Amino acid sequence: MTSEITIRPIQAADTYPLRHTVLWPQESIDYVKLNQDEQGHHYGAFRNGKLVSVISLFIDGNVARFRKFATRPDCQGQGIGSQLLRRVLDEAREKGAQRIWCDARAVNENFYRAFGLEPEGNRFYRGTIPYVRMAKSL
Repeated sequence: MTSEITIRPIQAADTYPLRHTVLWPQESIDYVKLNQDEQGHHYGAFRNGKLVSVISLFIDGNVARFRKFATRPDCQGQGIGSQLLRRVLDEAREKGAQRIWCDARAVNENFYRAFGLEPEGNRFYRGTIPYVRMAKSL
């Protein structure tokens, strides 16, 4: 399917429905809200005017972290999330970050490796879901 993808800043609240549906559907919507959301930079990927992928970027000094990266299941594997992640890596660099990291679901480790992020430390769990910290220099 060839549709133009538009990526633009969005409000934190705009990320909540996708965060909830994709990442933690079994929890309440409040579970996907972060205390730091108001300090973050939130981005959405839109296809045909519909929000299909979201990611949130937080910068502390020269270190950036992205969180709550979610793409609608019917839009996964089409390069949309990749476009969004590339944009966030560029934004982090432009905002002065020298390093970026995330806590990735272990099942997605190879996806993040394709962007140069490497595992750091041991796997850990949130509930029954294994995670690994992934990071890279910018």
